[in-house]
Amino acid sequence: MRQLQQEIINALRVKPTIDVDEEIKRSVDFLQQYLLKTGLQTLVLGISGGQDSTLAGKLSQMAITGLQKEYSDKHYQFVAVRLPYGNQSDEADAMTAIEFMQADQVMRVDIKPATDATVAALEANGIKVSDFNKGNIKARQRMIAQFGIAGQLRGAVVGTDHASEAVTGFYTKFGDGAADVTPIWRLNKRQGKQLLAKLGAPEHLYVKVPTADLEDDRPSLPDEVALGVSYSQIDDYLEGQEIDNAVADKIEDWYQKTGHKRHLPINVYDQWWKS
Repeated sequence: MRQLQQEIINALRVKPTIDVDEEIKRSVDFLQQYLLKTGLQTLVLGISGGQDSTLAGKLSQMAITGLQKEYSDKHYQFVAVRLPYGNQSDEADAMTAIEFMQADQVMRVDIKPATDATVAALEANGIKVSDFNKGNIKARQRMIAQFGIAGQLRGAVVGTDHASEAVTGFYTKFGDGAADVTPIWRLNKRQGKQLLAKLGAPEHLYVKVPTADLEDDRPSLPDEVALGVSYSQIDDYLEGQEIDNAVADKIEDWYQKTGHKRHLPINVYDQWWKS
């Protein structure tokens, strides 16, 4: 195994194989203990209709349902949030995911007016906002909405970051990378599918092609096209398997150049950028 490969596996805490039932319980217990420790009562998550939010949402609802039963307290709740930019093609899948997880409450916040207003305000200063940059603004606007909901409902925002995403930094810094708790951090994409299969999720939600769907000019651009490597290759790498050197080099290049995303805001005592 390559030295950096082992370092990355250790840093992201990825296991080569998992006990599915144990990992489900581990995530649910983690979310429950977080709420009990902080005194918060609500979990908030944006639902896209893809694998990651479907899994994080189901685990969140399981955690909340357990607390409701144990403490006979209906103040505990899970809020699933639809955050479209106008009309989006994933609406049907998102609602199927919400039905599967049986969310206590469903909210819908259209981020288009706020996103467009931000772009217009920036461009009033002579800045031409690229389509890619606008995509990141959309991701950050979604988190503003989720934290706004959480702030009013004594809540915590649930993130969907997982090992196969973390290793490549394939998320928007302070956008979908922002959250209070990340219950599926440590699992790779393949392992997330295993949990969803065990939980009885509709198969089409986790076998479809993953896409961030943030760019207007390239709607539904597959993650694997943007990354230049497949999730299967990333998962093999994270499980310690031998893979093609060129593929490993690309994964490690992504890991190294996106290190700032896996770090809290940098201060003068931090050393990661000097290595």
